[in-house]
Amino acid sequence: VERARRAVLEQVELPTGYSIAWSGQYEFMERAAARLQLVIPAAVAIIVLLLFLNFRNLVSVAIILGTLPLALAGSYWLLYLLGYNMSVAVGAGMIALAGVAVEIGVLMIVYLDQSLKSMCEALADEDREPTQFELMQAVTDGALMRVRPILMTVATIVLGLLPIMLGAGTGSGIMRRIAAPMVGGMISVTILSLLVVPVIYFLWKRLAPGSGIQAIR
Repeated sequence: VERARRAVLEQVELPTGYSIAWSGQYEFMERAAARLQLVIPAAVAIIVLLLFLNFRNLVSVAIILGTLPLALAGSYWLLYLLGYNMSVAVGAGMIALAGVAVEIGVLMIVYLDQSLKSMCEALADEDREPTQFELMQAVTDGALMRVRPILMTVATIVLGLLPIMLGAGTGSGIMRRIAAPMVGGMISVTILSLLVVPVIYFLWKRLAPGSGIQAIR
């Protein structure tokens, strides 16, 4: 539509006193796109605020927010493969995807914290800090505790959205563009979060000042 608009403006010479106004569905899309420019930053800001109020730690918030680009990577790839352009419906799907991706990151960080806390309590009797190997083991155990619940959540969402993404009928064009970014994003955020988030968490705890992590013995 935008290319057609530019072509008309460049190639059509209007007589004096005439003008062209674009209305209908295009006018609605312009208004909706302007609203999304406000809604998306507001949604991200609310997510950041709620995460900080919950964890009281900027590093944890940053790690959790790192799941958003991981989700968007799969979202854009599926949109590219399906030949979908950015639209209001796609933007709505990405906002919904952001909420689910952040939830996966929160669950992962919570269980990693619990696993590390349990190990530190177990080592309290020995009056020492965990070694790098023990830290790695705690992070691995915490990540493995979330594999099955995360896979169950993602499978439920993807299987529920596939009929919408592949469906046909009245209104299916819009619904497919809402479901597609969520399906692609859920797949990528699941795979990458299970691999990337624990590694970043391990590096953070190992390199954090005053962590007391000892070398492998």
